[in-house]
Amino acid sequence: MQTKNIAIVGSGLVGSLLALYLKKREYQVTVFDRRPDIRTVQFSGRSINLAMSVRGWKTLDIIGIGDEVRKLAIPMDKRTIHLTGEPVYHQYYGKKGEAISSIPRGVLNRRMITLAEEAGVVFRFNEKVWDINLPEAKIYTGETEKSEWTEYQYDMIFGCDGAFSRVRHKMQRRSRFDYSQKFLDTGYKELSIPPNEDGTHRLDKHSLHIWPRGKFMLIALPNLDGSFTCTLFMPHEGKNSFEELTNDDEVIKFWEKHFPNTINLMPTLLHDFKNNPKSALVTMKCYPWTYWDKVALVGDSAHAIVPFYGQGMNAGFEDISILDEIINTHGDENWQTIFETYQESRKPNADAIAELSYRNFIEMSSKTADPEFILRKKIEKQFSEKYPDQWLPLYSRVTFSHQPYAEALKIGDKQAMIMDRVMQMDNIENVWNTEEVERHILELLDEKLPVKN
Repeated sequence: MQTKNIAIVGSGLVGSLLALYLKKREYQVTVFDRRPDIRTVQFSGRSINLAMSVRGWKTLDIIGIGDEVRKLAIPMDKRTIHLTGEPVYHQYYGKKGEAISSIPRGVLNRRMITLAEEAGVVFRFNEKVWDINLPEAKIYTGETEKSEWTEYQYDMIFGCDGAFSRVRHKMQRRSRFDYSQKFLDTGYKELSIPPNEDGTHRLDKHSLHIWPRGKFMLIALPNLDGSFTCTLFMPHEGKNSFEELTNDDEVIKFWEKHFPNTINLMPTLLHDFKNNPKSALVTMKCYPWTYWDKVALVGDSAHAIVPFYGQGMNAGFEDISILDEIINTHGDENWQTIFETYQESRKPNADAIAELSYRNFIEMSSKTADPEFILRKKIEKQFSEKYPDQWLPLYSRVTFSHQPYAEALKIGDKQAMIMDRVMQMDNIENVWNTEEVERHILELLDEKLPVKN
């Protein structure tokens, strides 16, 4: 085996994990990042806590760090829904024992950089990549875009530098490169709930808490120190938007109206709201993801998605495990075949999870509080428990299985059409748990319903 000299641009979660995978193959690996070492700086208040699920755990377990990362995680087996003036209620994610795991992004990223460094990966922080020579796999770094640059020669370059990737930007200048980006009208701001004085959590720590309010919502995910990382999602402009909340009085009035049961939980609300940045949410698609046998995009640089299915990191990690399987299949000499197989395998699945993530925003912000939606989920859950071989809910397909995202989306669309028909049954509110409904679902499963392409 010939030793490869590989550069990775971006020291985030995907970049640092890919570095571990490539280093295990005994390649020389150097990671460049324009930012300082995250282990030396306070986190910026720009994070949405990660929700690790089986795809992410599989990738960590293959490389042998899953158990170590599990020490940083808190399992969440349900959504806890907080409606104004009504009792709190729970929506369990899957079967008993199935849970997603809350992990602070900064905590995980710091640990993975350290693990990669201990394995022999070289990190070059505060080194800005300004240009890439794609055919020759050369990187050019410098203090500014107009300063003197340093040239580095590699065998291959991996772009893991996020939704606004410098590596992808260079690839976009090539002929026949497809690219699109779409920003949501909704942005987000990070807030927090501190622990009790004794270090315990102020809310149920095994839940993803949601305060759904239609076009905006607040969520909270637990941390090991007893705190919760909260995220307010709301429109940038218009009614009930960030545009309206310009001073402390407006923030407090808004909170008292829409999130009154959190006021006492969030003593730093005004400080957090004033000091933490408002951030945008973008879906980015592109193709191809590779250039010859020299350059490949992995993670958000190839397929940035909005965070509402909790699959952004999981999808990026799955890129790595799939790439690893492809290298095992083809050997590590024919990289053009490896890269082409990788992008052809992952592109349809990346597009599918982008669509699913957008849809889940509507579900989380609006439908979780809708009585019809709640009944629909109860029917699905009961049927899937009785007929597990015939019905696995879409959320479970995405979150608790390794089924390709594109297949999960296709089957999920068929299931949605079936449930639309079920919900039109006479007196469904009272007959939902009868054999009549059960037989109807079985009949519809046998029908050839039209499925979206």
